[in-house]
Amino acid sequence: MTAELEGKVGLVTGGTSGIGRETAVLFAKAGAKVVVAGRRDKEGQETIEVVRAAGGDGLFVKTDVSKGSEVEALVQKTAEKFGRLDVAFNNAGIEGVWSPIARQSEQDFDRTIAINLKGVWLCLKYEIRQMLKQGTGGAIVNMSSTLGLVGAAGAAAYAASKHGVIGLTKAAALETARHGIRINAVSPAVIETSMSERLFSAPQVHKVVLAQHPIGRFGTSKEIAEAVVWMCSDRASFMTGQSLVLDGGFLAGPTSSS
Repeated sequence: MTAELEGKVGLVTGGTSGIGRETAVLFAKAGAKVVVAGRRDKEGQETIEVVRAAGGDGLFVKTDVSKGSEVEALVQKTAEKFGRLDVAFNNAGIEGVWSPIARQSEQDFDRTIAINLKGVWLCLKYEIRQMLKQGTGGAIVNMSSTLGLVGAAGAAAYAASKHGVIGLTKAAALETARHGIRINAVSPAVIETSMSERLFSAPQVHKVVLAQHPIGRFGTSKEIAEAVVWMCSDRASFMTGQSLVLDGGFLAGPTSSS
């Protein structure tokens, strides 16, 4: 990978595993210093070790993105450590409890929205403030999903949170475009992560969900991370307010089980 982010400072939430960890490593390989946020200390430090092994410099900050004070502190620590913030990937999220609306608890709904949607809003709030303060623009990518574009029975809270992320992305992009800050979303279908393992590991479920991906496989964390790095780089300089779908054909049309 070329040094597309040379001299920049990047922030990745949900960076303790999966897509977040892969993106942190690719940020580093692209020349950025990386701040990784997450709720798990051990895994966060492991990500930083991988970042350093890739030749980068990084910092882990334990953060619950549903809490405004912690997100504000995260951005402050980023600026204190590296002097600025140029690019961010608001990736932290949970699948929540998947169940029909009539049986879903208010607690489960609130937790999913708090992390997946409010968390992105909080990150945008403080990241944008820092970038405006600097006055040199920036790029932010929010994690949505194909379920931010279509519904799925039993996944109402998750789908609502991811639809909300796309709405936030568009509004934030309009608010910041004149300041040179680009804000986009990435919307993957099923990616090989611990989350998809929890949701789709049962053989019959795996078979049905895999059949909805015409390309014949699930995506990889690196495939999503590569797209995020591109969206954060100057190569995507005319892109803002958009959702980039990476779905192996999931949304292209009905699939056949034959």
